[in-house]
Amino acid sequence: MEKHMKENDFIVSKTDLKGKITYVNKIFMEMAEYSEEELLGAPHNIIRHPQMPKAVFKYLWDTIVKKEEVFAYVLNKTKNDNEYWVFANITASLDERGNLVGYYSVRRQPNQKALEIIKPLYAKMLEVEKSSGVDASFKILTDILKEKGVGYDEFIISIQE
Repeated sequence: MEKHMKENDFIVSKTDLKGKITYVNKIFMEMAEYSEEELLGAPHNIIRHPQMPKAVFKYLWDTIVKKEEVFAYVLNKTKNDNEYWVFANITASLDERGNLVGYYSVRRQPNQKALEIIKPLYAKMLEVEKSSGVDASFKILTDILKEKGVGYDEFIISIQE
């Protein structure tokens, strides 16, 4: 069953440097169908949906470790095998000296018109990933960006508006 976020909902989570959850808000728990006890200390990929291309997460991790923010559409899986789409913003958490100490993510309801673009794109990326690997999958995305003459962030944010 597909679940849907409410328009004004924000899912918030924090992780350590290895992606283990250190904080979740109530909306995260409700959407993911897990208790706080089940989530704290668990790897964030506990909610990773098998229909998400690994190439998206590779891009995400390659970017946030450089202290750059990432916007992405993500399909998540709940404890009870339901699913829900989010428009995610992921940033590095820094200490007072600017050292990376973890990651912070805020997710909101995705634009449905954006999902009409993202769903077939991710399906194609996943298909290529299964036969030819993560790099080939990511090339599907970069080829589309080149064709449109835009960067990743510009593309993702433009379809959310």
